[in-house]
Amino acid sequence: MSDTTAQAGFSELVAGELPYLRRYARALTGSQARGDQYTVATLEAILKDRSPFENGDPVKVNLFKCFHSIWVSSGQTLTDPEDAVRSRAHGLLAKLTANSREALLLRTIEEFSPTNVAKIMQTDVEEVRQLIATANKELASSVSGRVMIIEDEPIIAADIQAIVTSLGHEVIGVARTHTEALALGKEHNPDLILADIQLADNSSGIDAVNDLLELMDVPVIFITAFPERLLTGDRPEPAFLISKPFQEAQVLSAVSQAMFFASTATLK
Repeated sequence: MSDTTAQAGFSELVAGELPYLRRYARALTGSQARGDQYTVATLEAILKDRSPFENGDPVKVNLFKCFHSIWVSSGQTLTDPEDAVRSRAHGLLAKLTANSREALLLRTIEEFSPTNVAKIMQTDVEEVRQLIATANKELASSVSGRVMIIEDEPIIAADIQAIVTSLGHEVIGVARTHTEALALGKEHNPDLILADIQLADNSSGIDAVNDLLELMDVPVIFITAFPERLLTGDRPEPAFLISKPFQEAQVLSAVSQAMFFASTATLK
């Protein structure tokens, strides 16, 4: 195989994992723009040196490992010091146990095994487990709020509601259609929206959320079987994406992190 062919194959493998790296970066920073800056910095580093990929680990593990190295070495900044709102968010994050949110997101949202999380963070599995437990505790106790659910499947809606309330949040209601979602949102003005994409009346949960975001400024968690379709970079993207079928830990993690950022008004 020629060097050119090998390079093309490597580039395709990395490109295939980029939507998930962008999802992780945005969940970590609370900002689409800021998350993408870290993603670009990671790609630039890879272009200069591919040696971190010269091992037996999957490309995705090595890609996230490169990102984590840059994230840690940068001081994990969210924004410029002049931005008072995001500086406040950074200050709150600084009070959390170091690397705890990273471990939680990698394990729950990105679904890496504890072993691979340890490789990405360059630590051991036991430390990863301790960090995840700490993150769950610290984030769950950081803030509570009012959550709106847009979901047309009653059983799934009930499961989500149970998970959200277990964290101490109030569920203001469940909407099954675009019309119900607009009415519910206007009436209760939630702190967080958790939405499915396909609704009971065959309308789009994305359209419902976009209409609501014209009236309010709150974070959104989308539930979808195709998260990469919402991670194109061509338009504003949701705060968090949970892949279907989801696990309870994913919802717990996403809701806790989104509500934490919502308390600092940093998510658009």
